[in-house]
Amino acid sequence: MGSGGLELPPGDEGHEGNSADVPPGTVSLARPMATSSIGPELDWDADAWREVRTRAQRAGRAYIWLNLVEQRLRAVVAAVLRPIYEPVHGDDWVVAAAGPAGQEWVQRAVAVREVSRRKGYLLDPADDNVLSFLTLPQLRELMVQHWPCFEPYVDDRRDVELALDELEVTRNVVSRNRALSEAVLGQAERASAKLLDILGAGGDVPSARRLPVDAVEDLVGDRYADVVAVHPDRVRLLRQFPAEDIFGGARRLDAVGIGLNLLVQNFSGRRLLRLAEAGCRVRLLFLNPASSAVKRRERELGMKRGELSRSVEMNILHMRRVRSRLRDPGAFEIQVYDETPRFTAYLVDGDGSDGVAVVQSYLRRSRGMEAPVLVLRNGSRVVKSDDMDPGVDSGLFPTYREEFETSWVDSRPVS
Repeated sequence: MGSGGLELPPGDEGHEGNSADVPPGTVSLARPMATSSIGPELDWDADAWREVRTRAQRAGRAYIWLNLVEQRLRAVVAAVLRPIYEPVHGDDWVVAAAGPAGQEWVQRAVAVREVSRRKGYLLDPADDNVLSFLTLPQLRELMVQHWPCFEPYVDDRRDVELALDELEVTRNVVSRNRALSEAVLGQAERASAKLLDILGAGGDVPSARRLPVDAVEDLVGDRYADVVAVHPDRVRLLRQFPAEDIFGGARRLDAVGIGLNLLVQNFSGRRLLRLAEAGCRVRLLFLNPASSAVKRRERELGMKRGELSRSVEMNILHMRRVRSRLRDPGAFEIQVYDETPRFTAYLVDGDGSDGVAVVQSYLRRSRGMEAPVLVLRNGSRVVKSDDMDPGVDSGLFPTYREEFETSWVDSRPVS
């Protein structure tokens, strides 16, 4: 007898759900399908896994940016409004600051805080306050209501509100675990970076002027030493990090490789001349086009005899012409080496903490344009772990800088 007073048919073969001899008034129950037949229908194929991973990666990046913005805005609101309301209202200063217009949402935050207390959700005593339970729109409302108090610290209210408006779409998508497009994610990252800069929490890494610090790098930079980007080939590198962004404004440029095509072919001689005239110290180290190493490299790549040698020689001649037009040619040095080439590296401002390096290893059957590219930031790590020995230098940047200096000492100048 079922819970509703209806008789359920027996489970033997003689009483199937569609059998004609089932007593009237009974409820038919379909037999459960075999597990083996359900499995394939529930499996995610490769495309489905790729889709959900992409969704998770985008949502994760967006969450990090939103988390940083919310924490910074909460700190700014507390720093400005607490000294005004706390002396009179004590712990209820947030309730007082919200005023009649915000009573509904601030009382909701108070209730959520009490529930979190009872259920043990408050893991950090620093979060046991009403301000920690306000959402980003509510923090914004407090700021707008008390704008005269914030005006001395923030230049333009419109910039703040526009940035927060751009974040609202992302915040709603992430909070409901829906798909986030690449375009919206890019917009959110730009708006977040701008807002953090307005609120005085922009990146303090010197090289951020050339290579802006990404929120994910800022949080988990210690996992990847000083590698801040990896590109499958040089074409994709230049799409995201053009030659002007790499070399423009440099005060020191050291480069080692075979033909240094990334610099010679993507950064005009006229631009390089202006850079050197502005005081940039340049040291370029080419593979000797007459060396046996060039011939071996030609065979590796399946090139015609002398093809690579002529290409390197043309690049050297082009750099010599740039040097000849300088008032101080001594600040623009060109040398060649005869050893087996192992990598190409462009070290920009490598003598300081704001240095950036672009590095490629030479693969046996791939030209430089096709080889993977590493982008490095000087200064070891953006974030250092607390348990890490401060005397340990775990970055790759110093390794390539040392290799360059060693090769430079062993090379010969080009007249």
